[in-house]
Amino acid sequence: MTPRTIVITGASDGIGAAAARTLARAGDQVVVVGRSEEKTRAIAKEMDADYFVSDFSELAQVRTLAAQLESDYPRIDVLANNAGGIMGKRTLTVDGNEATFQINHLAPFLLTTLLMETLAASNAKVINTSSGANSFGKLDLFDLNAEHGYSTNRAYGTGKLANILFTSELHRRFGGQGITTAAFHPGVVRTNFAADSTSPFRHAYKTLLNRLMLTPDQGADTLLWLVNGTAGKDWISGAYYYKRALAKANRQAYDAELARRLWEQSEELVKGS
Repeated sequence: MTPRTIVITGASDGIGAAAARTLARAGDQVVVVGRSEEKTRAIAKEMDADYFVSDFSELAQVRTLAAQLESDYPRIDVLANNAGGIMGKRTLTVDGNEATFQINHLAPFLLTTLLMETLAASNAKVINTSSGANSFGKLDLFDLNAEHGYSTNRAYGTGKLANILFTSELHRRFGGQGITTAAFHPGVVRTNFAADSTSPFRHAYKTLLNRLMLTPDQGADTLLWLVNGTAGKDWISGAYYYKRALAKANRQAYDAELARRLWEQSEELVKGS
């Protein structure tokens, strides 16, 4: 069989790196995308894989990444939008967007839509790493930059909720063109996640509670299951998963009108980048 081309963002560490290693060992052509030049290059060298460096806090870098991928890979079988994170105090990016929202939602939204022609021609899967934290998110279309009542955890939860809404709307708009898509919660994974944030979550990653968390390989399990499975047979396109099963999300995640309007506003927010 011809090796699949699988692009994984946020692949220099954590579940992204774990999934990349597993897929590379299986013979897939893995393309590693990360923010750190040093870490991304090291992971790619380990697997003899191609890599790109892109900081999602700058949408211009996302556009450059999309152009590079489109140029180098005429076929992309899987796009795993795995990059993201929880931030500290409220800050705006150079693009004028609240950083948590941009890094977790707008950047992968932009990357996916810029690659849509290639993805559709490849009958690709788009897998989005969400989180159970979506449950304490609250998406306000009139306050996407969280100017009112900002909190670190709520901003992260809202970004992860946006991932699920993006997944369902991506299926609605492009499912008929061959795109299949799913979002998933990896579980609480033992990584450097939240280490540089002001979230109370950061303490758990530095204490004995760390031992109770999943390993990156365990956290990557559902991602690999979605990548290797078949939509319509093993999983449902447009849905949200945890531990290889359909999962319950924030009630806003099932609002089709909200998903449609979020897509439209996201298009406007990335237009000038």
